[in-house]
Amino acid sequence: MAIYKKNISNLFYIFVSAHLIIWTLVPSLTNNNLPLDTIEALAWGSNLDWGFNKHPPMSAFLPEVFYQIFGPQDWAYYLLSQICIVVSFLVVFKLAEDFFDNKIYCLLSVLLLEGIYFYNFTTPEFNVNVCLIPFWSLSVLYLWRGIKNNKILDWLLLGLFAGIGFLSKYLFVYLGLAIDVLLIYMIYTKRLNYKCLVSFMPFILILLPHIIWLTENDYVTITYGLLRTGSEEASILNHLKHPTIFLGKQIGILLPFLLMIFVLVKKFKININLNDEKLLFLLSINLIPIFFIFLTSFTMGVKIRTMWMTPFYISFGLLFVYILKSEINFEKMKVFTSVFLALFLLSPILYSYVSTTKTDKRTDFEGKNLAKQAKVFFETEGEELGKMEYIKGNEWIAGNISYHLPERPKWIYSSNEVQLCNKDMKCLTYK
Repeated sequence: MAIYKKNISNLFYIFVSAHLIIWTLVPSLTNNNLPLDTIEALAWGSNLDWGFNKHPPMSAFLPEVFYQIFGPQDWAYYLLSQICIVVSFLVVFKLAEDFFDNKIYCLLSVLLLEGIYFYNFTTPEFNVNVCLIPFWSLSVLYLWRGIKNNKILDWLLLGLFAGIGFLSKYLFVYLGLAIDVLLIYMIYTKRLNYKCLVSFMPFILILLPHIIWLTENDYVTITYGLLRTGSEEASILNHLKHPTIFLGKQIGILLPFLLMIFVLVKKFKININLNDEKLLFLLSINLIPIFFIFLTSFTMGVKIRTMWMTPFYISFGLLFVYILKSEINFEKMKVFTSVFLALFLLSPILYSYVSTTKTDKRTDFEGKNLAKQAKVFFETEGEELGKMEYIKGNEWIAGNISYHLPERPKWIYSSNEVQLCNKDMKCLTYK
């Protein structure tokens, strides 16, 4: 049995290694420029603060750490994305070990995630959604450990990762609501004591600098988030249209995942026993966030953008394997493996095809040439200004110039023309 478990673990590590290598190499070899959101994060990172006009700071902090190590090497930021994904896979596998004695179920819980394109096709673009996934999954892990062991350290780590998750993207609030609902229920039913409340200490401490920044900057990130939902387009029909579109898209996204489930089980026979604490936990952390985001769309009549759902399904494999465990047919493993490999290979092939055949994408942008031209312009027209220290402009154009220049001028947001500035903020308008 020990050898069997070791073999399953080895298969898991082979899978995550292959995933990391493939999804780092494919975009590195087929893209000419980093994607928009990654350039945006690097622009913010060049001038770090406790928040930015669109998002809280964590998605800028991580790329900045990588920039300080690797500099303007595009592959490093594709690697960063895959580290976020692989860490999440590792966390799900580790969590699954508490739910199953047989590690094959732990492996299946992760392999099923290859059927959700949020965890493969869209991952080369490092952004707030990718940044959020590991902290979402770590929060789930330490919530479970807190419930299971009721140790102070586990509750403190829950607060820590929840705080970092919130600093990655405000959408973490939906998992936060699920955590709160579950903890309130468990305290009410006397399955937990108030020790869990210590998790609020690291959570609040981590958020405090960002909250101060928000108050000093007119809550700009919250305003931006509301604008992205289309909340200004008031219509009674939106309260039905947007939730319906949301549900339809979620079903479409999950079809490959459901296909993998279909070939794995004898039949869809689901037994729900709410006295099962493990099942109650999995239902809570998987379904309550989706319910609340659907409720947001229904009550406010706002759009829920597809990519916002990126972290919501990271534990879906574990949930389905746990519910359907008794129906899994190991005689169909060859068919399942074939479907898994087809999806595992098809996704990077499609990505490569799109990347190499379409020539009008952001990743075809000539960012390096633009930066060289800007440098020549500044040195020619602003010879008396000295070294370029700052650049004003939008995240895409000014961000590309900042990223590709050796001196890496600090980016400052401006909706006007790009301006190249020295340390005294004497600027040239770049034409």
